[in-house]
Amino acid sequence: MVEESSTHDDVMALHRGLEAFNRRVAGDVNYRPLNIFVRDDAGTVIGGLLGATYWTWLAIEILWLHEDLRGRGLGTQLVTMAEQEATRRGARHTQVDTVDFQALGFYQKLGYAVFGQLEDCPEGHTRYYLAKDLSTNDKG
Repeated sequence: MVEESSTHDDVMALHRGLEAFNRRVAGDVNYRPLNIFVRDDAGTVIGGLLGATYWTWLAIEILWLHEDLRGRGLGTQLVTMAEQEATRRGARHTQVDTVDFQALGFYQKLGYAVFGQLEDCPEGHTRYYLAKDLSTNDKG
């Protein structure tokens, strides 16, 4: 049955079930959030990076900067900080996805390579999936 609303316990039951299966097959996921925030003088979040490390990977889930901050190298600093922390945690790879109107060129400039794409996601646009080998990253 499709449910538009569910309890936290219901959702967590699925997470726990999949996590137990994965652990039996591939070992402990060792999932740890990796979040970096940029704040203004008043403490308001004006940008940042949300991600996580798991197994030997860094997943960059969200990278966003207020428009006034873009083009100043801050995005590169955030990704570099995340990669360095992930490497410290034992990650050897990183992955991210982006849409054609977002940051494809930015990630490619940082050494990420496209390994897949999904057309019409959203309609009329392409979602790109990129990865990078951190073991060759001389910044780590």
